[in-house]
Amino acid sequence: MNGNMRRWNGGLAAAVLIAGGALAGGCTAIQRDDAFKTERTLAAAGFQMKFADTSAKVQSLETVQPQRSIVPRQQDGQTRFVYADAEFCKCMYVGTDKAYERYSRLALVQKIQQAQLQTAEANEAASMNWGMWGGWGPWW
Repeated sequence: MNGNMRRWNGGLAAAVLIAGGALAGGCTAIQRDDAFKTERTLAAAGFQMKFADTSAKVQSLETVQPQRSIVPRQQDGQTRFVYADAEFCKCMYVGTDKAYERYSRLALVQKIQQAQLQTAEANEAASMNWGMWGGWGPWW
């Protein structure tokens, strides 16, 4: 392989690594935003948040699987719903059956509202008279 080819491959590898890092960072930001929205809804539904404020609690929190999902657990003969987030808030949300029912209703309402917003935005974009703006230039 000649020197120019090695430089090109090296540049391509660097570009791929930079793009991969940007995508991973974007995915992390989306995951953080999703976790924040879920945690806000859990709190509104009556789930109690407990911080992992010791190293033992952090280690215990990391063992709860799957992370950032609501899972039923038995505690003292009662079902509790647990949401563990060892990555972002380093906390656990715990709720009763009633809190889980409220969460389910709130999450459904939010999902419907999001769908309505997306529909409204799509309708607005579709009604735009793009032709009046003329061409978009030679780069198209």
